[in-house]
Amino acid sequence: MMSDSRLFKILYYLLDRGHATAPELAAEFEVSARTIYRDVEALSSAGIPIYAETGRNGGIYLLQDFILDKAILSENEKQEVLTAMQSILATGYTGGKDILTKLSALFNVNTRNWLEVDFSRWGKCAYDNSKFEMIKAAVIQCKEIKIVYENTNSERSIRIIQPLKISYISKEWYLKAFCMEKQDFRIFKLNRILEIELLENTFVPRQYPEQENNLQRHIAYPQIVLLFSKEIAYRVYDEFDETEIEYQKNGDLIVRAEMPVDTWLTGYLLSFGAQVEILEPKYLKDVLAAQAQAIYEKNKP
Repeated sequence: MMSDSRLFKILYYLLDRGHATAPELAAEFEVSARTIYRDVEALSSAGIPIYAETGRNGGIYLLQDFILDKAILSENEKQEVLTAMQSILATGYTGGKDILTKLSALFNVNTRNWLEVDFSRWGKCAYDNSKFEMIKAAVIQCKEIKIVYENTNSERSIRIIQPLKISYISKEWYLKAFCMEKQDFRIFKLNRILEIELLENTFVPRQYPEQENNLQRHIAYPQIVLLFSKEIAYRVYDEFDETEIEYQKNGDLIVRAEMPVDTWLTGYLLSFGAQVEILEPKYLKDVLAAQAQAIYEKNKP
């Protein structure tokens, strides 16, 4: 029985290599040479200009540039498809490289390697990238994973979850999943997944309630008003929206942003050192000052 999938694979193989011998194709696709010749005949009958040459330098060939002539996409559309594939490849999708090569050959168009993404933090390159690869595999293969997770209150828990989607939200990577313990949908920050184990249990993917999730993301938080010195302006530009920034005549910046008041926020503000002053709310000044005093007491000479 002839395999349509094999016909396409033969076509891609010839587009990539230029030509091949029947024994070479037979070995590649684990069929007999006679089967390969039948496949070549089927492709020819379907209108593909494929032909075989005998002799010392013989082999199976495609007429040069025929795919370009037959393509229904414009040059811009081809570039858009290749650009999309390059973007997917940059996210770490290992299967994208073969597909990109096939499409480039199919369109007779070269694509630049224009985008690179590294999921690692400083000093944690191997672990961060391997963790992302494992989560990606679990999402694609619909396999449950067991994780050790630490929340914003520094509480660790062991969860078995069904990973549904990896999302990039506000400069951070998150995993949208169904938690077996809570029997509900949850979002896990990738950096806080401390350990991960790929399980053999498979699952039928559930539809993540995107609308509900968006509503949760727009919970009203208190407004925080911060005064940053001009020396730290580069971080303000990186981490706050232009609409939240008010520029002062002396170069300093006032930021008004709605943020949750928790341990993460105090740690975040402390990372600015003496370059930030809390204007509102007043009680947050006391919280930050107490934290700074505790740091001083612990580290004073």
